[in-house]
Amino acid sequence: MEMLTIGALSKRSGGAQSALRYYESEGLVQSTRTSSGQRRFTRDTLRRVSFVRAAQQVGLSLEEIRSALQSLPKNRTPTHEDWQRLSESWRPRIDAQIALLDRLRNRLDGCIGCGCLSLEYCQLLNPGDEAASLGQGPRYLIGDEPGEGQR
Repeated sequence: MEMLTIGALSKRSGGAQSALRYYESEGLVQSTRTSSGQRRFTRDTLRRVSFVRAAQQVGLSLEEIRSALQSLPKNRTPTHEDWQRLSESWRPRIDAQIALLDRLRNRLDGCIGCGCLSLEYCQLLNPGDEAASLGQGPRYLIGDEPGEGQR
């Protein structure tokens, strides 16, 4: 089986060597060591690293990524079916992230329900910081609607 050095894995995946070492320390990827202590990665690690990097780019946490990767087999290279099962289980989470990004794009220049009340528009949509009754953070951005706190 062809093994990759950390430099080769870094070059091929686009991930910094320090990131690859971090992924390994977090249990997201595994390596074996040569007799001189150098890391060697199996080729399927390239797909795992690509998966981690793509998941991070859409805002998924390392815990979510770790949990997903733990569902893959450890004693063999994951098959197409393994990756398909994993990706299907993530569709709802990715759809929710897309919806959040869509709301961010559409509402960032207006009131997001953060309670600042600094814009005239915010004072109309969130008078007296009504959004506070819905919880912490930018309530309208994360999916609540103006007026829901009054019900």
